[in-house]
Amino acid sequence: MKKTSGRLADGREIVYYDLRDDAVRTAVDRRPMPAMEALSEIRHDPLLDEWVGVTAHRNARTYHPPADECPLCPSREGRMSEIPESDYDVAVFENRFPSFRGAPGKEESEGPSGLFRHAPGAGRCEVVSFTSDHHASFADLDEEQARLVLDVWTDRTAELSQSPGVEQVYCFENRGEEIGVTLSHPHGQIYGYPFTTPRTARMLRSLAEYGTGPGGNLFDELVAAELAARERVVIDGAHWTAFVPYAAHWPYEVHLYPKSRVPDLRALGEEARAEFPGIYLELLRRFDRIFGEQEPRTPYIAAWHQAPFLREDDPRLATREEFALHLELFTIRRAPGKLKFLAGSESGMNVFINDVPPEAAARRLREVAS
Repeated sequence: MKKTSGRLADGREIVYYDLRDDAVRTAVDRRPMPAMEALSEIRHDPLLDEWVGVTAHRNARTYHPPADECPLCPSREGRMSEIPESDYDVAVFENRFPSFRGAPGKEESEGPSGLFRHAPGAGRCEVVSFTSDHHASFADLDEEQARLVLDVWTDRTAELSQSPGVEQVYCFENRGEEIGVTLSHPHGQIYGYPFTTPRTARMLRSLAEYGTGPGGNLFDELVAAELAARERVVIDGAHWTAFVPYAAHWPYEVHLYPKSRVPDLRALGEEARAEFPGIYLELLRRFDRIFGEQEPRTPYIAAWHQAPFLREDDPRLATREEFALHLELFTIRRAPGKLKFLAGSESGMNVFINDVPPEAAARRLREVAS
């Protein structure tokens, strides 16, 4: 993998990742663009003990452009895009409309008893374009290209973990308009959060609490239990296992774990890296066949869960190495032409109601194997 860094016209960084060592990336972004300004803020919810991003500038972001104006396609004569080169393998660049950006600043408090806490929305948000082919999907990539994307996720995790103020790195892909995607070009995103996300914080608490009892590592025992039960296992490889969790929240939801537990992508071994593309591509292709060959491609979210990067004085530091890197893949489609909406119970009380039994979902995902 060859890595080449450059700058866009407004000062944002762009990084090319190429399969060929002789690739040359010297194209210049000649668009007349002012320097980027993004004023992000985070505010603390004292009832839920969660941080919320406030980002008014994101209202101006690009929304469903026609294919010939796609900002992720390579630039061509007469039309410059976010990617100056005329072709590329994988390109990563700073989001023009980021949720989090910049160095950390002082946290301040206002109101009675200082309940209204806020701070600059520090961090970094990046766009990852998986291929220059506008009409492809991740499932259309070959294993070499999918491995390159895995290496890109790993490299960006390592880079962002060193950024001031970044506490957690989240690599993810939204696919499909039903999910809310506004650009149809195959791409994902990476968020460098200035805090540990609520979902990860809950996992760390559960992990710590379980470790005080007679059991071992909660992640290890959970994966072992699913493998022993077998009925929800979708793919069982030499170095990865994929299963529908016992208490799946979504109609079709698969968790993909490396069999050797590691806290983040940086620690993943070569054998697991080599096997990942084949297993992941197979999962994505099965997702596209869940509802039948004639149905539109299945919308999904693919989310990497990694341990946060904690300070030496953070009491959660001991739990970090006990965390298990894993990918969660799920769709909001519950049947042909029908979506799973997060309505009153899910949105109001965070209590999910799943219409598809996890055992039935796993059985269907085994039926549609390649």
